[in-house]
Amino acid sequence: MKWNIFKRKTNTPKPKKSKTREWVDAILFALIASTIIRGLLFSAYAIPSGSMEGTQLVGDYLFVSKISYGPRMAFTPISIPFTEPTVYGVKTYWDGIKLPYWRLPGLTEVKKGDIVVFNKPEEADSPYNRPIDERTALIKRCQATPGDVLTIVNSQVYINGKAALNAPKAQTSYNVVTDGTDINPQIIKDFNIEIRQQTGQNSYEMIIPTEHVSAMKSYSNIKSITPIVEKAGEYDAEIFPHNEKFKWNQENFGPLKLPQRGYTIPLNDSTLVLYKRAIELYENNKVEVNGKDIVINGKKADKYTFKMNYYWMMGDNRHNSLDCRFWGYVPEDHIVGKAMITFLSLDSTESFFSKIRWNRILKPIN
Repeated sequence: MKWNIFKRKTNTPKPKKSKTREWVDAILFALIASTIIRGLLFSAYAIPSGSMEGTQLVGDYLFVSKISYGPRMAFTPISIPFTEPTVYGVKTYWDGIKLPYWRLPGLTEVKKGDIVVFNKPEEADSPYNRPIDERTALIKRCQATPGDVLTIVNSQVYINGKAALNAPKAQTSYNVVTDGTDINPQIIKDFNIEIRQQTGQNSYEMIIPTEHVSAMKSYSNIKSITPIVEKAGEYDAEIFPHNEKFKWNQENFGPLKLPQRGYTIPLNDSTLVLYKRAIELYENNKVEVNGKDIVINGKKADKYTFKMNYYWMMGDNRHNSLDCRFWGYVPEDHIVGKAMITFLSLDSTESFFSKIRWNRILKPIN
């Protein structure tokens, strides 16, 4: 008698997934994929204010490339994706685990003229003291890179002694004097003019796009249009480094050398005023002054070598921008990515059917 020692294989079908399981799997895959894409490749960003007006408009929605400068790994890996840092006062992240700064290699370095999204350095010493990646995201144009010497003279930016290129659609404030008659509201709207305040009986501070200044001067009821520029040597306490040793203001600033990784400075009264914020808040050192001695992490120090690179960011709408002039340089670990394209633009002042600015859809950013 022959025994069949081989058993015939039977193809038993796998149990079919329920509709609920299919939906759960699809949603889970979408969340994982979108989190990877948003974390490593690009993210969306909305323009909330007029600091880049002219170049970028309030209501513009942008794609921000994270691979351009290298994807920055999360400082707080445990958080609810696609939410604000707080919702109704409740944190959407857990800061029980904090990872050190680490960035994957990028396609390029941050260059002068780039429009960059970054976390707000001013919040480093705010009462909330949120992790870097949970701080407010801002968008500005890079004016200076590590090692550059930045100076502003009568509103003109100079880098290493040479005048920097101004943004094609940069804006600033003008003092506009009329003959007493009102300016046609349609002109104000068509030229995208912002009236900031009345400065006299027939004079107004207005932000006017550069390309419309000549046209404004041609109207018969306009007597004069002159740029508003703070004088050199006038100290403004709101301007970095907020110290009377440096009588700087929005239009006349510097010279200031941007810290660079590996750059060593001597420590004295003046350099400490300019660089203490970076040494203490951004590079996590304890800085004390004992008489004439400067003490870092409990040891007397006469020099300091920077661990990170720093950048200088400013808005194209110079008189309506809170930027590096107010809170100082931007550390490299605050950089999020490069603004690449405007994928949608909505004008909240228009009616429902006219809200979309069609001419800005899929517009490259430069």
